[in-house]
Order: sequence, then C-alpha cells, then structure tokens
Amino acid sequence: MGETVPMTTTDQPAPVTLDGFNPFSPAVQQCPHLYYRAMQEQAPVFNVPGTDLYMVTRHEMVTPILRDTQLFSNRFGSAGEPARGDAANRIKEILATGWPQIPTMLTIDPPYHTRYRGTVATYFTPRKMAELREPVEAIVEQLIDDLPEGDFDLVPNFAVPLPIRAIACILNVPSDRMADFKRWSDDSIANIGTAISDDERVAAYHGIIEFQHYFAAQLERRRTEPLQDLMTDLVNAMIDTDPTPAADGGEPTPGEKRPLDMAEMLSIVQQLLVAGNETTTKALTEGIMLLAQNPEVFAKLKADPAGYAPLVTEEVLRLSTPTQGMFRVATRDTELAGVQIPKGSRLVVVYAGANRDMNVWGDDPDRFDPDRPNLKEHLAFGKGIHFCLGAPLSRLEMQVAFEAIGRRIDRIELSEDNEFRYFPSFMLRGLTGLSVRMVKNAMGAGEETADV
Repeated sequence: MGETVPMTTTDQPAPVTLDGFNPFSPAVQQCPHLYYRAMQEQAPVFNVPGTDLYMVTRHEMVTPILRDTQLFSNRFGSAGEPARGDAANRIKEILATGWPQIPTMLTIDPPYHTRYRGTVATYFTPRKMAELREPVEAIVEQLIDDLPEGDFDLVPNFAVPLPIRAIACILNVPSDRMADFKRWSDDSIANIGTAISDDERVAAYHGIIEFQHYFAAQLERRRTEPLQDLMTDLVNAMIDTDPTPAADGGEPTPGEKRPLDMAEMLSIVQQLLVAGNETTTKALTEGIMLLAQNPEVFAKLKADPAGYAPLVTEEVLRLSTPTQGMFRVATRDTELAGVQIPKGSRLVVVYAGANRDMNVWGDDPDRFDPDRPNLKEHLAFGKGIHFCLGAPLSRLEMQVAFEAIGRRIDRIELSEDNEFRYFPSFMLRGLTGLSVRMVKNAMGAGEETADV
C-alpha cells in the first residue's frame, strides 16, 4: 500500500505492541493500521497510557457511539494540544485582533448543531451537486490538460487545486486567492492530531486571523451587494434562540429568531473551507497511488470510466480515511466492552480502524478492491447527525476526477524517488507528496475513448 511499516528480516510486517502506545509516535502516524488491528484484537476500547483518552476501533462499536450524542458529546473543544506559557500569551494577543472562535457545527451538539447546519445544508443537496457537476468537470479537464510531462508531484498539480477551486465555487470567491485559501486551510488544521512548535502554532493563528478579515469583508459586502450565493444566505439567515423557562415552572416561552453574528458566520465558512478541501486532497492523492499500484483495477476503470469511478471512489475513501477519527466526550460514567469510562473522558472513534475491521471487510481488509459488495458501510464521512456535510461535494469531485483519469490517462507510474511519507498527524492522514508520471492518450478532453 505504499506505507512505511515495521518490517522483519523476512520482509513481513513485524508484530506491534500496544505497550506504551503513543498516537504522536512517528511509527504510529506513518502506518497506524497495524496498531488499530492490534487494538481490535486485544483491546477494542484502548486507554492510551497516562491519558484520559480511549480509542474505539471496532466498526460495531463506533457506529452506536456516533449516533448517541447525549452520552457521547461532540463538545470536545479543540482537537489539538493547548498552547502554554509565552506562546499562549502571544496567541491571545493575535486572537484579540479578530473575532471569537466559537463552535458551530463540528464541536457542538443539538439543538445548536441542527440550527447552524441548516443555514448551509441546501448547498450540499443532490440538486446542488447536479448543478456543480459541469463546473467540476471543467476544473478536472483543465487540470489534466495542464499536467506536466515526465515526473511531477501530484499534490500541488492536481490534488490541491481541484477541491480548492470547487469549494471556491460554493463560496463564490475570486480564483486569484487560491493560494491564500490553501494556506488558511492548512493553518486551521495545523494543530490537529500533531505536535508543532510554538512558533508554528503562533504563525498558524496569524493565518486564521487573516482568513477572518478576508471573509468578514466578503460577508459585509453581501449586506450591501447581495448575490445568489452561500455567503449572502448566511448574512440573511435567521436561527432559533433558546426557549425562556417560565418563572412558575410552567411551559417555557418559545424562542425567537435572530440573525447570525459575524463570529458564527466566520466559523461556518472556516469549517466549509477546511472540510471542503483538506480531506479530498488527501483521498485523491491516495487514490492515484492505489490505481498505480493496482493496474488490474485501473484497467477496469479505463474499460468503464463512468460506471466504475463511483466504486473506485468509495473504496479509496474506505482505505484512505483522511479523517482517521474524531473525538467525543463522555457526559456521564459509562462502560464500553467491559472498560469503565469516567465522565469527562475523551474518546477517539477511529474511523480508520473501523474501515479495515476484518469482521466487516473479511480476511483482506487492506486490499484495494472496488468490487466489494459492502462499500457503502465505510465510515470515512462519519455517521449520524454529524455525518460530513461536504460528503456529496467530495464524492462528486472524486468521481469526476477518477472518471476523467480513466478516460484520458493510459498509464500511471510511481516515480522511484517516492518515500510515501505521511503528514505527522494521527487525526488527519495524507501523503505529503506523490511523484508520478501520467501518460495521456491521444484523445482530447471531449472525445470518447475506445473500449479497453
């Protein structure tokens, strides 16, 4: 699979031990799957030594946790480690120049989550995706047209610009700021599931405040120059307020409607910007690697690009699982698989482990097989009310990309200098780069290929 794993002299994966397991360990972050499988077999609810963190890896356990928001709250706050000392003071000064970072969708529970999500949900419906298909196809065709000859890094040449340009269509913002959008997105996730220096942490917050000021100006412009777009709808959105309890203990007074404030709108836009590109970039990169490593699958894609691309997409999502897991917080003392979970403990529901659970995917869960009968059981986008809002857009981009690659590319080869290194994060997993050669066929973007 192109992953760095512990190896023995017989060139077989070495057994892993969970003694002293550390999710920040480079060995874990480069190839976590051996550790997740060991957890499934030995400790499906695994308490990370010396922490209040419990990792849940079995598919049959992850899904019920995701559906039970009362017992397992999404109000986990930040997914990164907090800054301390001088760095904390520097960050406080930076944040004072922007708007408060408040929870809206990802880190909040109903009814607030439902109210916020409803302000933008219509932009990710099947009808909206059908409208977006043509613009996404145009983006993909142009990117393939512009691919360099010989070896090139797929990430900056294809995997980054496709989702960035697509989410820019949703947000209706100028294409000349694409580099800034990518940088601000990277800054927003810089501290998630990884250990960074104080200077890197401070620099990331500078970027987040830049993002806030840019999009605050865009939102203010929509007040005086409304358009038919998402940010105009955010400016005009009205959400419910909480009911007012009755003094005599009777029926509460129903809440009223109010507009979103700037901090709330910026939080929603930031989540769309990040979720709309980071995970898709990582999945696209992994998918091209898998197609190159499995020519028999690529041959099937070339034989039926439109029909096979959706299957390739789902299997790539299952195997890559760019969001490796998500936090939950126990709202009361509970028990899972015989393990006592104290109130306030943090759980990591490990999507990546569930997506390679042998009880669901059989004896070969690590094999790239788009013909699996149960592809839709994967949890790459989560489950329940927090199912990824941008999942339809990500699927659209990947399906269009793989269809076009099957139609226009004759051969994909991985360069010999690839190291297959993954970003140092146990939450967001993806290759730092992928050097490839893509041999285009003689057909143009709008022509049909012959049967393969």
